[in-house]
Amino acid sequence: MLAIIAVGFGATLVLDVWSLLLRGVFGLPITNYCLVGRWLLYMPGGIFRHAGIAKTPAKRRECAVGWTIHYVIGAAYAWLLVLLSPRWLDDPKLWPALVLGIATVIMPFFVMQPAFGLGIASAKAPSPAQARWRSLMAHAVFGLGLYLSGVALRALS
Repeated sequence: MLAIIAVGFGATLVLDVWSLLLRGVFGLPITNYCLVGRWLLYMPGGIFRHAGIAKTPAKRRECAVGWTIHYVIGAAYAWLLVLLSPRWLDDPKLWPALVLGIATVIMPFFVMQPAFGLGIASAKAPSPAQARWRSLMAHAVFGLGLYLSGVALRALS
C-alpha cells in the first residue's frame, strides 16, 4: 500500500511540476485546487453543483482540503492502476499508466466541471477547446508521472 501511495503522490507531483512549468514558460494559470476544496466543503450542506464555483463564497480551509484531496485522488488512481494490472509495480510499463492517466479525464469532464458550473467537458468555459486540451494533457502527464514514479520506486527497492 505504501508503494501505491508513493507512486500516486509522485505522479501528482509530476503533474504539479508540469503545471508550474506551463505557468513559468507560457504564463498559463495553474489549477486552483482551493476550488476543489470549496466544492467538497459545500457537499455536507447538500450543495453539489454551483452556477460558478469561483463566485461561490469561500469556505474556511478550502485550500488545505483541495490540495489534500488532489494528492489522495492521485494515490487512488495509482491503486486503480495496480488493481487493473496487479504486476505493474514489479515491472512498470508506460502504456497502462498513460492509458489510465488519460482515461481519468472522464472525472473532470463529466463530474467536476459540470458541478463547478462549467458544463460537460467545460462547454461553458470561455475557451472550451483550450480547457479540454489542457485537461487532457494534464491527465496524460499524470499518466506519465505514474510510470516515472513506478520506475523510480522500482529502482530504489
